[in-house]
Amino acid sequence: MKGLSGLPAREWQRVTPALVVFGTAAVLSGLALIWAARLTVPYPVYVSELGAHGTPTAGPFAVALLCIAAGGIAIALAAGHARSDVRVLGRWIPAVTIGFAGVCFAVASQVTCTATCPVPLVDPRSTVQDLTHTVFAVLGFAAACYAMLQVAFSRRRPRVARFSLVSCIAVGAISGAGGLLALVHVAVDFGSWLEFAGMTVAIVWLATYGLALIVEGGERANGAQPDSDAHERLRGESAPLPRRSGLSESA
Repeated sequence: MKGLSGLPAREWQRVTPALVVFGTAAVLSGLALIWAARLTVPYPVYVSELGAHGTPTAGPFAVALLCIAAGGIAIALAAGHARSDVRVLGRWIPAVTIGFAGVCFAVASQVTCTATCPVPLVDPRSTVQDLTHTVFAVLGFAAACYAMLQVAFSRRRPRVARFSLVSCIAVGAISGAGGLLALVHVAVDFGSWLEFAGMTVAIVWLATYGLALIVEGGERANGAQPDSDAHERLRGESAPLPRRSGLSESA
């Protein structure tokens, strides 16, 4: 039996905790860097504007996105082969979705938008560079939301599933509203804060998912029953006993 990296299962189990700790620390560090950069800007900006060419926050923003990308990929590698219980969502494992999101953020960190971050295809000042950054940033967030949905419909980690569903709805609604306001150029100041809020929820979800993996690994190491195993055992114990046949009753 081998892990996602091709290592034997026993060796992979030794590597997994380090990956999860690194991944969780990396995504939270990235979040902290983004907010630290945001607080230095005295006017409303969207998330990508922090990395716009020529801005003082471009360097820290690139580092922050790389931290989030590296952390997401590390958590994806440690997440294992758990699938969603819904057939449509279970075509591939959440780890693949999270890993894809990490790759998208890595590209977005290196291909930033131009000055003032013009909206691609709408603003005539936009360039291919702006379009590339926007596409990969949007794909990254969309993949993160899809991973939340996959985990939300998995019985393996019930508590994380509930949190994932709430997070998915929140990120979709908040970020969608912020993006729509940016497109129509209405209440853009409020829309920028919505985008930061949606980003924060998404990264906190990823860190929480990483922490759940750490807790689950500790429970297995200590011989405790993880949430999913305990839930399945309780279901088995509460199942009704099969009805005995008339022959056995007369005996």
